[in-house]
Amino acid sequence: MRDTNFAFPRVPPTSAPAPAEAAAEPSPKRRRVGESAEELPQPPDMGEEALERLRGVVRDSLGKHLYSSAIFLADKVAAATGDPADLYMLAQALFLGRHFRRALHLLNNSRLLRDLRFRFLAAKCLEELKEWHQCLLMLGDAKVDEHGKVLDEDGGSDIYFDKDAEDHEINIKAATCFLRGKAYEALDNRDLARQWYKAAIKADPLCYEALECLVDNYMLTCEEESELLSSLQFGKEDGWLSAFYSCLIRKHEKEYVVEAKFKELERESCSISPSSSGETLKNNIDVLACKAEYYHQSDEYQKCWQLTSSLLERDPFHLKCTLVHLAAATELGHSNDLYLLACNLVKDYPQKALSWFAVGCYYYCIKKYDQARRYFGKATGLDGTFPPAWIGTGIAYAAQEEGDQAMAAFRTAARLFPGCHLPTLYMGMQYVRMHNFKLAEQFFTQAKSICPSDPLIYNELGVVAYNMKEYQKAVQLFELTLDHTSSSLNEMWEPTLVNLGHALRKLKQYQKALSYYEKALTFPTKSLSAFAGLAFTYHLMDNFEAAINYYHKALWLKPDDQFCTDMLTYALESSCHSTAGRRIV
Repeated sequence: MRDTNFAFPRVPPTSAPAPAEAAAEPSPKRRRVGESAEELPQPPDMGEEALERLRGVVRDSLGKHLYSSAIFLADKVAAATGDPADLYMLAQALFLGRHFRRALHLLNNSRLLRDLRFRFLAAKCLEELKEWHQCLLMLGDAKVDEHGKVLDEDGGSDIYFDKDAEDHEINIKAATCFLRGKAYEALDNRDLARQWYKAAIKADPLCYEALECLVDNYMLTCEEESELLSSLQFGKEDGWLSAFYSCLIRKHEKEYVVEAKFKELERESCSISPSSSGETLKNNIDVLACKAEYYHQSDEYQKCWQLTSSLLERDPFHLKCTLVHLAAATELGHSNDLYLLACNLVKDYPQKALSWFAVGCYYYCIKKYDQARRYFGKATGLDGTFPPAWIGTGIAYAAQEEGDQAMAAFRTAARLFPGCHLPTLYMGMQYVRMHNFKLAEQFFTQAKSICPSDPLIYNELGVVAYNMKEYQKAVQLFELTLDHTSSSLNEMWEPTLVNLGHALRKLKQYQKALSYYEKALTFPTKSLSAFAGLAFTYHLMDNFEAAINYYHKALWLKPDDQFCTDMLTYALESSCHSTAGRRIV
């Protein structure tokens, strides 16, 4: 039978008392009162060479993501030296090992929070702990104006021990400004967040995160973006960065302007590696993704889709390129590609808003708008600051003629993303559907103030002017629309050509109207409006044979069109009367 007492300590056997002489001997494991402590074993002192070796091992462990080893060794180095740099190294190891409370405790007890590095790292710990108010308190009191200029910052009490590294690192003040912006954005104070992001990028143009937040979250209008870019002070070697930022924000400019910016970027990239003749940045995925986004903004969806497809073959997990690819595939109706991409995104990134937005795009593409709204809503639930999901929700509601819900989604998007003109533009389109042209014009004008180079805005203003019987103004606006498009018109702008033909017909400029109708019919998507416009214009010119021909072509597209049916009958009657009259004569 097994001994059930194996886990308990055994009682040693009783022994006879020791002789008096033995009892008088002191135990070797005990020290008498007053005995010198030098007899105890002491840990050997670390030499400077050994300490430097351990510091190198700590850095290597952090590089290899062996955080427990890094923490263990950094703790011993810091205990041996007490040097601020070693304490910072330990705090950094704790932070990277996700021991945020312990790192914060170490930094608070170090009495070195006057050093900006220590205070910034402590604030980063509070950021990870989502203690945003405490994060702002740790960073200290400071104010910033609308232009990103920092005011009332007590910089005199700050010290920075690592001055030698300043030439090859991002300015620490830029990092603190950016962290303030993140904190204010998390607290839903987007105005202050915008100002601090501007302060961060102005403090150091290499702080790309700040510009990324401003651009991706649509915090600035097109004009504000241009002003910010012109105010940045780039270094002599950073011409390529200035050119890249310029390409990043100028997506609604005319084609020749944008192409010139990309060529400038290729030239400036030679400064990084002259021997490569700029090929490195010319084929860089970020640069090409920026160009793909320009194609999308210019409504050249086929070009955009081809470019993003090739980029995703090189880097399937480039999420910015993935977003542009989703948008282009949705516009082109590539439902199979959307399905495969959505499945992969949900599998790889189930907690990202982009993944569920992709699912919503698939359902929108196959016209299942209820499911599309559900998944767009899931995307906004995961990330309430993801602009495409809010706009997608509004468009899905609008597709089902649910105007109130669509307007609610667009209003939310307009409030969250003041630099994005699309929600305001789509609200104007909803008012056009309601025949409230005065209010629609106000929203289109507001969208124009945000992004004055988007041709779609001028088309919608032209539609409003046409419906308000201001035909000359409508002609000017439709011509302005075509001026703002790329040099090669695509089928996206076929309605603008038809609209321009209608407006010219109203002004009795029949020959010019016919030319625009015929130009609209050169696209593969031959619309009923173009055929009907041609037929009616010929009818007004008493060219009944041509009118009858085009009425028939229009009715071939839509046999139950009442206008074309009635006008065809009238044209046939007029043609018969005209023929009879000529015979009598």
